[in-house]
Amino acid sequence: MLQAADAGEIVTEMMKNRMDPEIAASPIEIRGFRVFSGLISRAGQEEMVAVLRDVVAAAPLVQPVTPGGRQMSVRMTAAGRLGWVTDRRGYRYEPLHPSGVAWPAIPAPVMAVWRAVAGVDRAPDCCLVNFYGAGARMGLHQDKDEGDFSYPVVSISLGDEALFRMGGVDRAEGTQSLWLRSGDVVVMGGAARLAWHGVDKVRHGSSTLLPQGGRINLTLRVVAGA
Repeated sequence: MLQAADAGEIVTEMMKNRMDPEIAASPIEIRGFRVFSGLISRAGQEEMVAVLRDVVAAAPLVQPVTPGGRQMSVRMTAAGRLGWVTDRRGYRYEPLHPSGVAWPAIPAPVMAVWRAVAGVDRAPDCCLVNFYGAGARMGLHQDKDEGDFSYPVVSISLGDEALFRMGGVDRAEGTQSLWLRSGDVVVMGGAARLAWHGVDKVRHGSSTLLPQGGRINLTLRVVAGA
């Protein structure tokens, strides 16, 4: 876990990367999900989108298929030592983009968010980048391909608003939803680490961050054995 001596450095880094320390100190908790509403300022969001364009230039977005052959409605890529992929061979982490190139490094502004809210010393191995265009959604699922669930998953929302559904570890449990807006950050750790969650819909055109509309969702993960 992070040491108390690191707190001042983290606050300084947050302000440099246009995050609100007060919001970071008082998240809303819903079913074990920690929600940092409006953590990243508009200027910080714009900077993050700019560096993500470099990620996409190096490792282009792809529209993957599930092991069952269903094409997903989101397009995705990744940054970091590993990238999460899905195709007919299954769900897994790979060291290379489907085109054969290495994944680019996780951008510094994204890493700053992890350090601000994750509460662990370990750096993430993967930053999955999902782009939601008009009509895209993500069904209820668990993030369970990482192997070690003691580390949280940190989710960053940029662009259009998304209706985020949160359940429990048992899919039979009820769910609760909230609208995530650009600049919101969600941490799924502890009891919520293996909770079911998904995106029911995106309110296309609700944000002006991306000129053509759409939503970018970043999820930072630690992968066991990395």
